[in-house]
Parts: sequence; structure tokens; C-alpha cells
Amino acid sequence: MSKRGYEQLGVAMTCRSFAEYVKMFALEELDSRQGPVLDVAAGASSFTAEANAKGLQAYAADPMYAMNEERIFAHGLNEIEVSTAKLAALRDIFDWSYYGTLEHHREMREQSLSRFIDDYRQHREKGRYVESGLPQLPFADNTFSLVLCSHFLFLYNEQFDYEFHLHAVRELLRVCRPGGQVRLYPLKSLQWDYYPHMDRLLEALKSEAKCQFMESRLPFIPGSGELLSLVKQGNRRDVDNF
Repeated sequence: MSKRGYEQLGVAMTCRSFAEYVKMFALEELDSRQGPVLDVAAGASSFTAEANAKGLQAYAADPMYAMNEERIFAHGLNEIEVSTAKLAALRDIFDWSYYGTLEHHREMREQSLSRFIDDYRQHREKGRYVESGLPQLPFADNTFSLVLCSHFLFLYNEQFDYEFHLHAVRELLRVCRPGGQVRLYPLKSLQWDYYPHMDRLLEALKSEAKCQFMESRLPFIPGSGELLSLVKQGNRRDVDNF
């Protein structure tokens, strides 16, 4: 496999749909009876908007929610333009079986951004979108039955050290209900390397959560076919399985 990586300064904005979340987090059984759900480092993904439209109680957290919708939309359009150019240069590395073409991949990003902006405009002041970021979240203990974090932890391994990852995952577990789950994807960096401290991280968390690897059903990133599921220890009262 080629070692050409995806060059990125800072953390990129993510714009992914509900359908993509279902695939990458193996959420085929998720329905309106389950929740509430929290998407952390959500960016301009439309998962939260679409989940609520389906009757699921969902929230999103990201530092970029300090901005209004016009600034986020402009930033998102630029991000899509830049990332599409990068993907074009690495087209032969990625698995296109889900997206089909680079052009369709871009269209999905643009559609997700538009759905997000419409919902953000309506619900930002109602608490659905919360300005916050890891490793500290402004939510009470044991609030959510499912906590998701995509394309942030592990992906930026070169920018965030092991201690950051440990504190961040513990924070995700803190706001998760006992018996609920934290799911993380992908487990590889932008250079396609597996997170080097995974064993150490799981050892540190073994008294707090049951850790297991699951199949991710969204092939795209080279060699990234699994996600990490952390089932929080404790009483499973009123928590549905995912």
C-alpha cells in the first residue's frame, strides 16, 4: 500500500450525512426509541439534523459553533473545495465502492453542509448545537445513551498526544450513561497508520468500559474497516442496546 498520506494543517471541518454515520458506526439498529445521542467534534455534519427529523433526540458539540451559520457555511464550502482537490490527487488510494465517484463524494458533502446549516439556523439557540470541544464537555454525567466521535480522535495522532486522547475518551465516557456506548471512528491517522497507543489506552480504560472492536461498514480510508466501541460500566437501567 502506498504511504502517501492526506496532508492537513489543523483539524478539518467534517460534513457527513446520517447515512454515512449509520455505515461507519454500524448504527443500522438505531431508531427513535434510543437516545439521547451526542455527536462530538460534529462539525457541519447533518447527522444531528437528520436524526431529529427521524424522531431521535440528538445533539452536536463542536468548538466551531461559536460562529454563525454564514461563517460556517463559507468555511464549509472552502473546506469541501480544498479536500476535494486533495482527494483527487490521492484518488487511487481510497476505496470508492460507497461513494462511486469523487464528484458524488463532493455532492454528498455539499448536501450535508446545506442540511446542517438549515437546522443550525433554526436550533442553535435551542441547545441542539453546543459550542464545546474535547477534552472538556459542558454536559452532566450520565446524560447520553450513545456518544459518537468521528474523524477526530486517532485521526490527528500527530497533533494530539496520548494524554489528550486518554482525557478525551474519559470525558466521552463521563457523559455516557452506564450501559451506554461510546463509538469512535476511524482508528487510523491521516498517514493511514493504526493508532500506536491503542493497547495502552484500552488498558487504562478497562475498569471503566468494556472495549471491543466492531466492523465499520463504510469503506473509504485505506485499511480502515473497524471502529472502537466502549460500553460504559455500571447499571444498564433504561439503556437500549445498539
